[in-house]
Amino acid sequence: MNVKYMYSFLAVIVLFLIAYVGTEAVGLHWIFGVLIPYAALLVFLVGFIRRVMGWARSAVPFRIPTTCGQQHTLPWIRPNSIDNPSTTGGVIVRMFLEIVAFRSLFRNTRMKTKGDGRIAYQWEIFLWVGALAFHYAFAVVLVRHLRFFLEPVPAPIKLLETVDAFFQFGLPVVYLSGVVLLVAVAYLALRRIFIPMVRYISLANDFFPLFLIFGIAFTGILMRYFSKVDIVSIKALTMGLVSFSFPDTAVLKSIDGLFYGHLFFVSVLLAYFPFSKLMHLGGIFLSPTRNLPNDTRMHRHVNPWNYPVDVHTYEEYEDDFREKMVEAGLPVEKPLQPAEAEKE
Repeated sequence: MNVKYMYSFLAVIVLFLIAYVGTEAVGLHWIFGVLIPYAALLVFLVGFIRRVMGWARSAVPFRIPTTCGQQHTLPWIRPNSIDNPSTTGGVIVRMFLEIVAFRSLFRNTRMKTKGDGRIAYQWEIFLWVGALAFHYAFAVVLVRHLRFFLEPVPAPIKLLETVDAFFQFGLPVVYLSGVVLLVAVAYLALRRIFIPMVRYISLANDFFPLFLIFGIAFTGILMRYFSKVDIVSIKALTMGLVSFSFPDTAVLKSIDGLFYGHLFFVSVLLAYFPFSKLMHLGGIFLSPTRNLPNDTRMHRHVNPWNYPVDVHTYEEYEDDFREKMVEAGLPVEKPLQPAEAEKE
């Protein structure tokens, strides 16, 4: 049984307790409110740029685009210009659909064995819906939180908040993005836990970011609808972080420990991001399986790693060993010369 999810779950709980106890009992408000967020942001930026630059410097020895349709060949055979693009325009369309709609995940199937032993393939539509809902809800939450770092708040962010709170259930208004994010990340985590084949291949680093994001969404909902933290002090703290004018100790102490747990989760996620599978955010743009056209029948792909080497061709090999090859009964391309045959 794969119990790696328990390690990740316990790690997230310990992280929250560290931040909560560190601020409420020990009084480390400045460390958790100022120092750790700055350090996490620095690690994120340096790590993200370093990994992207490393991928950008990597040579592509082979033309290896993933293909899911007919390649461009003869004029009377209709090619699939999106799933098997042969032009730059087709690659752009394919990349756009992949990034905004997870097109390859939409076609994903799962193999299962029926009761009579037959193998069947099941369309994984719920995985696609859950992943799409998770990413878009997360993006909306991130953009919506910019109101804490900008003054005055730009009109597009206000409009986004209005649309996000369209279904008003009471006061304070309920933001759908937060609820969808919580449900979607819970579904993705439970799917890894309860589907045996997915659980078997899952590692602790697959569960940890899911539980971490769940903790971010859960503590955010607690602060908005139940705990009622001091939003004015939080705004002062976030504006101070942006402007490098740190608030005084009184402001930091007036903020509830639940917020510091929430902020610590965000900081850990930022610092963990460049070293995890979450880096597909930047890697998708540099993946040769996606960003290369499949034009091998039109252009020769030259390996940039190639360098001049001394080779021993077959013709040279046969010239060196023709007599012995004939003696051993091996076929040769050129017959023995008269002098060689007479010697033989």
